[in-house]
Amino acid sequence: MSYPQTYYSERLQQKPESQSVLSGETRTDICIVGGGLAGLTLALRLGEQEQRCTLLEAEQVGWGASGRNGGFVSPGFAQSVSVLEKKLGVDAAKRLFAETVRATELVRTRAKAIGNVIEGDGLLKLQRYTAPDVLQRFVEHMNTVHDLKFKMLSPDALAAELSSASYRHAMLDPHTFTIDPLAYVHGLKHQALATGQVDLFEKTPAIKLDRQGARWRVSTPQGSVSAQTVVLAGSAYLGNLYRPLAGAVLPVGTYVVSTDSLGPSLDEAIRFRGALTDTRLAGDYYRRIEADQLLWGGRITTQKSEPRRLAERLKQQIVEIYPQLSDLQIRHAWSGLMGYAVHKMPVIGEMEPGLWSCTAFGGQGLSTTAMGAEMIADALVHGDDRWRQLQPFDVRWGGGPIGRAGTQMVYWGMQLKDRWQEARGA
Repeated sequence: MSYPQTYYSERLQQKPESQSVLSGETRTDICIVGGGLAGLTLALRLGEQEQRCTLLEAEQVGWGASGRNGGFVSPGFAQSVSVLEKKLGVDAAKRLFAETVRATELVRTRAKAIGNVIEGDGLLKLQRYTAPDVLQRFVEHMNTVHDLKFKMLSPDALAAELSSASYRHAMLDPHTFTIDPLAYVHGLKHQALATGQVDLFEKTPAIKLDRQGARWRVSTPQGSVSAQTVVLAGSAYLGNLYRPLAGAVLPVGTYVVSTDSLGPSLDEAIRFRGALTDTRLAGDYYRRIEADQLLWGGRITTQKSEPRRLAERLKQQIVEIYPQLSDLQIRHAWSGLMGYAVHKMPVIGEMEPGLWSCTAFGGQGLSTTAMGAEMIADALVHGDDRWRQLQPFDVRWGGGPIGRAGTQMVYWGMQLKDRWQEARGA
């Protein structure tokens, strides 16, 4: 199966070469299942430390959400900072959040080394109701407690960046940047292979996982891998390979469109060249691409198929906020499955002796996959235990079909709460 038709796959400069498919039996030190951001970053990190590893990918590297997301690289988790501070305490939450800040800069460094994948700097977080003190308190807290450099924008500064009646207040996050995620994934692949320590097999799904004495055996349609250590990094695409993890990771879909050229009307609407999102519980995320095109994401569903009229629905959202773009034409529309745990935090750690998870990044994966990969690599090579910071967020059953239905209802409830807040605070 080739890549889905997306803005990223259309512009992929280096077309995917023929894939190497695993055939027969092989032995390795570490087997990684999943060739997305987490698996590739881990393979690269291990290869850099001269550790032999084998990576198995069911399709092509970055085929899932890793290669078709919004491209936002930013600190933080899917779960809010306030929840983390209540659960862990401020000091522990501060240390854990700092891991994501370091991971964001690690991705920036790797992206610069790859070349031509960084596309914009900064993020505007936008508020759709009148209550400046809410956003101001958040900015002050994040700067004071978490050592960030957020700042509020004045009304004039906001108007200089955007022309929309929907937004009342905004803050600037200078730590965030945007990339072409599919190009980044391919850069990671070639960097990992260049270490000479990584064997990478595409079109090679892992279909069975068994313990064999002190080792693990990963079976594929045409072969198998025997490894001392296995790391499961397949997010929502692992299926039932390991049931405790499969039951804990809910597949949650989000939708993205990209437009044809918009000409001068885009400059009239959006002049900011970084990432944009809003403070709603069920918000939009978008950014300018190329010279005068727009990439826009939004909506969440637990259905695995693309809904009908996806392009029309997202176009309606865009025009509601930017009426001056009413003539826009959608070029591509696609979906991607994110992996969410019920606690909205990554599942990173050792589940059984020699069996690790690096998954469930909840739409925040461009930075936190790097964090998880670094933690696991350092644990395997150096015995580092930073991954234990995630132990309070263990593997929990997500409820299966009932859990997916419940997640969908939660999202609908979030939409209703957003509308109520905007009506109340307008």
